[in-house]
Amino acid sequence: MHFFEIANTAFTVLGYPISYVELVGTLFGLISVYYASRANILTWSTGIVNEVFLFILFFQVHLYADMFLQVYFFVVTIYGWYNWKTATVDNKIATINTNARWLTAIVIIVGSLVSGFLIKNIHLYLPGYFKVEAAYPFTDSLVMVLSIVATVLLAKKKIENWHLWILVDAICIILYFKKGVYFLSLEYLLFLGLASYGLYHWKKQLANG
Repeated sequence: MHFFEIANTAFTVLGYPISYVELVGTLFGLISVYYASRANILTWSTGIVNEVFLFILFFQVHLYADMFLQVYFFVVTIYGWYNWKTATVDNKIATINTNARWLTAIVIIVGSLVSGFLIKNIHLYLPGYFKVEAAYPFTDSLVMVLSIVATVLLAKKKIENWHLWILVDAICIILYFKKGVYFLSLEYLLFLGLASYGLYHWKKQLANG
């Protein structure tokens, strides 16, 4: 059995088999979010490992929007890694203005609807690659778009990224549980706690200048 197949079990917890690919992706995701909550640049390097393994996982459980999201994450990770190393953004946490918030909301709503329609029909557009219809295409797409915007805001050290991550985490806890990826669902419960801590920690840094 191939290492990256979800049927290849690392161990079982309370009757739930945890695959190697889910285990590695989950652990590095937790490490990456912890570093992000501390505004530590190591969030980007650990994030790459998380993205590769989750790409493989999501393909196998037919969450295609989440799968494509990992490709985007990989690109933005490289951008964020470079951006945080520059003197212009180092340790400068900031907020976005009201107009930017309205624009962000519009992008999220429109982007989620368009993506949801495309993902819903992807098995018809590309039957050679996607033989099974996408699961929860609009919810999955909302997670994807929210995550895209949140990652950009994180790369730019905008504190609003944590508001979006908190929303993403709350949705994913339910979504992944319903898809039977219980270990990943538990991870997002931990992510919710880390995102809340990240918001608190960044607010303190912002207040201290």
